[in-house]
Amino acid sequence: MTITSRRLGRTNWNISEIGFGAWAIGGSWGDVDEADARASVHAALDAGMTFIDTADVYGDGRSERIIRDVLKERGGERPVVATKAGRRLSPHVAEGYTRANLEAFVDRSLSNLGVDALDLVQLHCPPTEVYYRPEVFGAMDDLIAAGKVRFYGVSVEKVEEALKAIAYPNVSTVQIIFNMFRHRPADLFFQEAARRDVGVIVRVPLASGILTGKMRKDTAFAADDHRNFNRHGEAFDVGETFSGVPFEVALEAVEELQALIPGNASMAQFALRWILMEHAVSVVIPGAKSRDQAIANAGASALPPIPADVMERVRALYHDRIAPHVHQRW
Repeated sequence: MTITSRRLGRTNWNISEIGFGAWAIGGSWGDVDEADARASVHAALDAGMTFIDTADVYGDGRSERIIRDVLKERGGERPVVATKAGRRLSPHVAEGYTRANLEAFVDRSLSNLGVDALDLVQLHCPPTEVYYRPEVFGAMDDLIAAGKVRFYGVSVEKVEEALKAIAYPNVSTVQIIFNMFRHRPADLFFQEAARRDVGVIVRVPLASGILTGKMRKDTAFAADDHRNFNRHGEAFDVGETFSGVPFEVALEAVEELQALIPGNASMAQFALRWILMEHAVSVVIPGAKSRDQAIANAGASALPPIPADVMERVRALYHDRIAPHVHQRW
């Protein structure tokens, strides 16, 4: 399988436009057997994915270590592996983003991933105040100078945070939620990211799986699945769960979207291809808990462009049904 490549901003890396999001193989998505987790990573790489996104808190390092073991087993050319730092802080407050803490987090990820330098480190949805602390970004500059990190970026909750982050000259990438239920990044941020040659990594592309079209009102989620315990933002930002859209509203909208699916594509592939219609996007990182999910995600790259009339119908549905719940919030 061939996945189209895109350039990841000023890193100058050419990476697959569909990457592997490794949150689900770490934790907070119900139980994922380690054999299934490894199989999903292998399948993603076999399908042509050359970008993996993880974080030090996904399963308290489990995700990073699984990736390390799979890549060691495979040998040969390595994909780009991005990780994140900051969410290990407890409490997770701006004051914790110190030079010493950031270096300790980086050192731990270096060990978990079994490498001498991290390809890309992203500040992991830090409090908004962090974006107004130049010393934090200075500390990241020093980690690059020390050879521990090749590039750094940020993962954000809000468009305003993304716009503030890219004012720092060495922020190479921004990871942001953008999907059929979250259109706001396309209003201004994508234009500014392209102008500054910042790579855009799209997370939560399937709105926690609801954009797969496989969920129903009575769908049950495990106790340790954030789609059960974070419906109202009890554990972290509610925008991470179903993109902040109320579950019943989202289900009704997905039913309408399913009528627009082109050809033989699945709903998930349609949702991924919709994101890739935006040229400012460098890579989209759906998660996969199994081999089959990883292969299906990769297949979205081969879909033809979505017709203009279908794009307009998706925009209209968002404006009428979804935007009142999310647009001004993130």
